[in-house]
This record gives sequence, C-alpha cells and structure tokens, in this order.
Amino acid sequence: MRPDDWHLTEDLDDFLARAGDFLRSRPALHTTPLTVIEKLRTRGADAYGAEAPVFGRLERAGEVRSIFYRLPSRRLSLTPLTPEQADTLAAHLADLGHPLSGVTADHDTATAFAEAWQQHTDAAPVPSWRGRLYRLGTLTPPEPLPEGRGRAVGEQNHEQLIHWCSEFVAAVGEDFSIDAGSWAGSRFADKRFTFWETPDGTPVSMAGSTSMVGGMIRVDPVYTPAHLRGRGYAGTVTVEVSRAALTAGATDVVLFADPANPTSNALYQRIGYVPVTDFAGYDFSYDAPEAS
Repeated sequence: MRPDDWHLTEDLDDFLARAGDFLRSRPALHTTPLTVIEKLRTRGADAYGAEAPVFGRLERAGEVRSIFYRLPSRRLSLTPLTPEQADTLAAHLADLGHPLSGVTADHDTATAFAEAWQQHTDAAPVPSWRGRLYRLGTLTPPEPLPEGRGRAVGEQNHEQLIHWCSEFVAAVGEDFSIDAGSWAGSRFADKRFTFWETPDGTPVSMAGSTSMVGGMIRVDPVYTPAHLRGRGYAGTVTVEVSRAALTAGATDVVLFADPANPTSNALYQRIGYVPVTDFAGYDFSYDAPEAS
C-alpha cells in the first residue's frame, strides 16, 4: 500500500461528499465517527476547539476503504485497518509531522496503529480505554418491570441531569468534569435523556441517546446511582430509550459497555443487545528530552 492512497483534508464538506456513503454503509461499526462528524457538521469546528480537525480517507480504485479524523485534542480515531494499512498510515502521519495524543478504534486496529506509531516516533502507547460495542437485536423487556414509568427529561430536571452526568463521568473514569458552566460544551449537551421514575415521581435512573445519523442511534450514557442499583432500573430505562429509537425509525441501535463489567454486559444481552466487537484507546507517552 502506498502513502498516497491516503487523502487528507480539513474541508469537512469535501470529506463527507467522498466518504459519507462509506460511513453510512456500516452504521453500527461506524457509530462514533458518524456522531462526531455530524456534530462537527451541525455545530462547526467550534464544537471541538480552535484548531481545525483533520480528516483522511483511504481510497483504492475509486473506493473508500477506511477513514480517520484527528480532533483538536490531537487524538486520532480510525475505522478498521489491516496491520499493513495501520503501519503505512502511522509512517505517513509521522512524516507529515502530525502530532498525536492517542488513538481510538476497534481493538485490533487501535493496537496495530499504536505499535506502528511507537516504531515510527518512539512514543510509548499506554492503554486508556476499552469498550464493547453492542447492536440491538430483538428488544426484550425485563420481567418483572419495576414499578414506575419512563419520562423525557425536561428543562425542570436540568440540575438533576447535570448532577447525574457528573457522577457518571466520575464512575467511568473519564478525565473531565461537568457542571452548569461546562455543560453546553460537553458530549452530553446535544443528547436526549429519559428518566425512569418511581410511582411518586422520584427519578431513579437515566439513559441518553444520540440523534439519528445514517439510521443509527447510540444509547449513551446509562446511569443509576449506586444506592439504587440492583432493582432493574437500568435495564428498564435502557429498554425505554431503545424502544423510542426504534419508533423513531432507527435501523441500528447500539451502545458501548465496559467489557470488564460482567453485570452491565449480562444486562444488555438479556434485553436483546448482541456483541459486535471490542474497541480500545491508547494514549501516547513522549519522553521529555534530556537536559543538556
């Protein structure tokens, strides 16, 4: 494979014109690039910072085979690549002087690229995230259902929503915090949320979902406060949001789970979600130059 099979651009409209059909061809597997790039399209580069994102597509014989994007955080996201393709891309980006803070992709692609990046730059890859992608098969509500009902989150619940999203971020170890001041720029601000509440109207669990892109909706996040777990609330609110996605016309309803958490993985499979593949993220550690 030749480096010039990769075409790089900062022009999002041109990138989507050439690679949009490829992204929509596998909406479940491409869930993250679909939602991230749609956010860039609708909100502009300011959605992620002042530095322009970089987009790339791997093209052979006029057909797009893979894409990447690098956000202002300098983190690279990839769709599946062979080890040879990952090595060629790593060498190409290193030669062009593109700095990278890390990479996220399906497990095999992320690992192959991280190893290649280390060979070409001496940056040590440090595992930072793992996720298992699930796609909804036949939705199967849990039995018995806990008492209560699902309710769309409105403006009157905004303070509660911010508080729970902040607790969720801390629980999963994401490296940022959320409060009223930072909410608008967070990854949660443009999602729709549903609370499961008890018969007296007390919220006990929540689930969010992305807007539909390419027929795909992703459920994210799902959160129940620790003292309320084990009562069926998380499964029930996930079913509520999943059913709403199907009603809206989604052909692919997906979510990520921590593969190290057997409880959540078992729960999602019980209500009809089927594993697709594992994903991984690596941070790149660059040794500081020695003092002369």
